[in-house]
Amino acid sequence: MDRRSFLTKATVGGAMAAGATALAAPAIAQEAPTVTWRVASGFPKSLDTIYGAAETMSKYVAEATDGKFVLQVFPAGELVPGLEAAEAAATGSVEMAHTAAYYDWGKDPTNALGTTVPFGLNYRQMNAWLYHGGGIDMLNEFYNTRNLQYIPCGNTGVQMGGWYRKEITSVADLVGLKMRIGGFGGKIIEKLGVVPQQIAGGDIYPSLEKGTIDAAEFVGPYDDEKLGFYKVAPFYYYPGWWEGGPTLSAMINLAKWNELTPTYQGIMRTACEAANSNMMANYDWKNVTALKTLVANGAQLRPFPQDVMNAAYEAATSTYAEISATNAPFKKIYDSQQAFKRDAYLWAQIAEYNYDVFMMAQQQAGKL
Repeated sequence: MDRRSFLTKATVGGAMAAGATALAAPAIAQEAPTVTWRVASGFPKSLDTIYGAAETMSKYVAEATDGKFVLQVFPAGELVPGLEAAEAAATGSVEMAHTAAYYDWGKDPTNALGTTVPFGLNYRQMNAWLYHGGGIDMLNEFYNTRNLQYIPCGNTGVQMGGWYRKEITSVADLVGLKMRIGGFGGKIIEKLGVVPQQIAGGDIYPSLEKGTIDAAEFVGPYDDEKLGFYKVAPFYYYPGWWEGGPTLSAMINLAKWNELTPTYQGIMRTACEAANSNMMANYDWKNVTALKTLVANGAQLRPFPQDVMNAAYEAATSTYAEISATNAPFKKIYDSQQAFKRDAYLWAQIAEYNYDVFMMAQQQAGKL
């Protein structure tokens, strides 16, 4: 074989090999557009588990797209105030928010149903309704009217009922009590005589310490421990009936969402669903140790008296009836959640409840 023939064949062979390599490369790497979005979080970095859900989701999206789809997460206050994150996404100031949809309940109470309402679905029930009960589509019928696309992206699980300077023995002890509590929960507990106060997280401790407020709710043991509430309000009540299964969400500018390729939309949904599961697991892991530490430092755990729970439930039920009478989107979504809740608790009290009760008895007996 002469030199020219060898080089020609070698060149052709090399080109074929290079072509095969190109064909073998993942299609996503060859065809995917480069997209960079700003994500306004509704939470500060100090709430690392809640804020971290957006970072987790962003990491999954980047990994799945070989770094082609970048989500830059900004803490509350850096681009926009935390409570205004969803509105910033709706107007296009940012492409996306990671927040709690119920922050906007004052604009329309239907917003709250994308997160939670008092005595609403718990974490597992909310996921079942969202992913398999048509909940996501139903919510997006509403959120699309705000120029937003909703995707579930995180959950704290049922929260605690807050910190109180004095013990609560009945509904009468709530009358006139000044409490830091936000959102829909404040509207309901106000009917029990509580005076709700809207106070930013960093201002809660000094307000409790000075007696400006008598009580405050936040999230649960892990986040509450950081803020040191037990030092000035030792009674720690449960459950947080206004936060049975609060779902956080990616709230995406609708026009930007529609610009994404179907592949990128699918990756976003998958990453958000993974972050949703991851955040709950993170809290389940961290709350255990935090609760032990709080009790060791003097926190006194108390269940809400039964008359408080009953009165709050009745107040919530009557409020939903009032809203449903004049707000068709709220009624449609609330009725769907309520119908599923009836069946979900029918099932939950069979195997799950009895298994957990037995295992709790073993824990209390020191057998675990």
